[in-house]
Amino acid sequence: QAVCGPNNLTRKDLANLDAPCCPMAGVEEEKVEVEKVEEKIEEKKEEVEQKAEAEAEAEKVEKAEEEKEEKEEKVEEKAKEPEEPKELEADAKPLSGPKVKGCALNFEDSTLNVMPSGRLLRTLSEGGMGFLLASVRANTGVKSGRYMFEARIVEQLPVQEAHGARVPQPKHLLRIGFTLEGSSLFLADGTDNVCFDSEGFYTFGKTRTKTGQKFVRDQTVALLVNLEEGSPNQNTVSLFVNGARASKPQKIPENMCGKALFPTITYRSISLEVNLGPVPRKALPFSCHMISSATQADTVQNVSKKGKKECIFPVGLPEQGFFDWLDEFLEKNPGFVELSDRKLIEWAFKSGLGRPKKGGSNDKPDMTFSNPMLDDGSLKRVMQAIAPALQRSFVIPELKSNLVPAERAGALAKYLAQDFTRKAIVVMGEPPKGYKERIQAMMLAEKTTKAELERTKKEKEDERKRLLELRAKKAQEAKNAKKGKDAKETEEAKEEEPKAEEDVKMEEPAKVELTEEEKALLYRPMELPDLSERELSKSYASFSLPSKEEGFDDISYAWQSEDSCSALLKSWILQKKLTQRAEDLQPGAEFKEAYPKWQKTLQEWRKAQAEYRDPNKRKAAQAKKAEAEKKKLEEEKKKLLEAGDEDAAKALEEAAKEKAAPMEIDFEDLDVMGVQDITDLGNGMPLFEKFQYEDWTLLATRYELHLLLHSFKKDLNDADRPSFGEKHLSYYYSKYFKKAWNFSQFGLEKFEDLLDVIRDTVSMGEQDFMKAEKPEDTPLEDFVKMTEEHRRERERRVDAGDETAKLKFTRPAARQQEAKGNPKGGNKGGSTALSTGRTGYGGYGGGSYNSGNSGGGGGYGGGNYSSQKRAYAPSSGNYPAAKQPRTSYGTYGNGGARGGGAYYRK
Repeated sequence: QAVCGPNNLTRKDLANLDAPCCPMAGVEEEKVEVEKVEEKIEEKKEEVEQKAEAEAEAEKVEKAEEEKEEKEEKVEEKAKEPEEPKELEADAKPLSGPKVKGCALNFEDSTLNVMPSGRLLRTLSEGGMGFLLASVRANTGVKSGRYMFEARIVEQLPVQEAHGARVPQPKHLLRIGFTLEGSSLFLADGTDNVCFDSEGFYTFGKTRTKTGQKFVRDQTVALLVNLEEGSPNQNTVSLFVNGARASKPQKIPENMCGKALFPTITYRSISLEVNLGPVPRKALPFSCHMISSATQADTVQNVSKKGKKECIFPVGLPEQGFFDWLDEFLEKNPGFVELSDRKLIEWAFKSGLGRPKKGGSNDKPDMTFSNPMLDDGSLKRVMQAIAPALQRSFVIPELKSNLVPAERAGALAKYLAQDFTRKAIVVMGEPPKGYKERIQAMMLAEKTTKAELERTKKEKEDERKRLLELRAKKAQEAKNAKKGKDAKETEEAKEEEPKAEEDVKMEEPAKVELTEEEKALLYRPMELPDLSERELSKSYASFSLPSKEEGFDDISYAWQSEDSCSALLKSWILQKKLTQRAEDLQPGAEFKEAYPKWQKTLQEWRKAQAEYRDPNKRKAAQAKKAEAEKKKLEEEKKKLLEAGDEDAAKALEEAAKEKAAPMEIDFEDLDVMGVQDITDLGNGMPLFEKFQYEDWTLLATRYELHLLLHSFKKDLNDADRPSFGEKHLSYYYSKYFKKAWNFSQFGLEKFEDLLDVIRDTVSMGEQDFMKAEKPEDTPLEDFVKMTEEHRRERERRVDAGDETAKLKFTRPAARQQEAKGNPKGGNKGGSTALSTGRTGYGGYGGGSYNSGNSGGGGGYGGGNYSSQKRAYAPSSGNYPAAKQPRTSYGTYGNGGARGGGAYYRK
């Protein structure tokens, strides 16, 4: 079949051929027949191939004919359509009527970084200024007719940038377009402008369309506006580059039609020439008038006011509507330029630099742009330097600086009286009705927006839940069907399905209204504070109203009279003194002298207690004292004998014997406040012999609070603020003693409970101010006596069964570590080790200013007392034992001590 198949011959056909007469002859004949069959096969193949080629050729011809017909149809259709002319703009007709005069760029309607020189525009480039857009608007706007103006990039300024810093793109930019009067100066900002840019885009609002190629340096760019009635390109703008059309006519948005369109240039990091006419640098394919040769009937012109410019210094109080008043003033007076941090942030945002994170205050917002060239303060520095040299009217809304006389005078001195009329506007007291209505409308709008966002969020969440429930329901139905549940039940569930969807109805938005409390507000609450707490507390005490003696040409009061504002400010400052802390307060010289003296004395008392409790040391101390008294006696006797007064010498010797005799003292019945020498009651025992950790802590607390209150009053020297309350105790305690106030260590619930314990020293006076009960010159020994009196009273109460009298102080963790033998011991500053094994005596309850005493610490941060590890047998007495054995006498306060250690006992 493989051989015969192609020519349709079968083996049966071959078998029917005549058989040969002999075997050999049959073979030859068979060969001949095979050859014939092969020839037929080849012929058949050729026929098939020729047929295939003929069919392919026929297809090609057919396809070619179809393409020809299509082309002919297209040609016919094109021939039927009218040909669009190459340029619809016709040559301009001669103008009639008076021409506009003084057409130019209006540099009073420009950003502060625009630097003009004839027809050349440059920009400031120091520091971060190179990243900001510069923009200027012409003083003449077109309201009818067809006119053009030109711009040409003459220089690209180098742009410095830090590695990895955020910079706007493109680095070099030119936008040329038209804006409405009073709209944003920046092209491509909002919907009141249209423009083409050097990247080849046409922009209106948020729509940016590619219309042509980029234009570069030394190319003359012409912008044509066509407002002619009846023109095929009416209400369009077109771009031409070097005299050739670079874009199709672009429709002017409806909101700009019928209004005067002012030529505007926005640029960055370039120098450019701006040509308003009358002669174009590059002629267009048709004649066209330039803007400077326009007729008065076709234009609107803004004429600058002549004379000195104004410089306004608003003066108001924090959180009392200052910035809302400022916004209202600028709306009513668009010719003024605001010089403030918030405006610099807005400028940077419109230049493509993004916004910093919200922080700081309204007066001094956070200005961190993640770019060192912007974060170095160069923007504000350059603005403050350039503004006084410009003929512009300014508003300087520095809330804090305008309230502080010294800062106000410094700002006023920058704006010379020969160039500016310098005015202060005081914005204090209850605002007028119009202002209240304005802020209520703003609050209602904010509340409405917030409610709408919450409603949308809720709707999305409800829809998400509904879909989840529906999905779960369908999954359950499928599961039930798979298990062979009743079909009827499944059918009923399906019928209920649309019902569930029908139940989902859009809720009617609730009407948003202001509450009565909100309507009663005089000032709108702001997201950020007007002043930071730190700035306010540092400066509020020096706030004052401006006066003409400071150099102001005029002072006006926007809301209330001068007398009312003066009374309000005085009352406001007094109220702040009751609630704000004094940030600039610093410890005075007397405190720096008294505190080290206290620490040194405290160290000596602790040392005396430790030596008395050690039998060997007590015996040695008594022997040393006896030897010293004996030596003193011998010297006095010698003087008397030399003077010939033997009787006096004998009397002195007898008195010394009586004094040396052992003295018996009833410690429990001792008149504590009558003790003359607290370190020796007569038998070598110190008054503080029974002091434990709690007593030393209370002793330190008594004196430190006593010293703090007297030092605060003297150092601040403010009759309106003689003291402070509990709220600011931690701050002032840390500022004076350089360690943290640790109220939790006393184990008391309220601060009043602590004051009850130390009521002999500190109490709470009027206006919740802390009051020192003892005079400033109270001897240090008196604080030991008061502590001993309290210890005895506490002991009597405990013996009587009053469990509330027990103190439950908590030692700082650092002290507990030292008590366990921490080798570090906090011995900063190092002290000479005594023979007893102590490594120094740090200041109890905190550090000190350098007292210069040797042999022990006294540094800030606290100290404690250390000795060798040995057993200590407490002296007899009825003081109740602690619930847990103490392991050390820690110090009061936090921090490590200079030369401190721990006193160990069982």
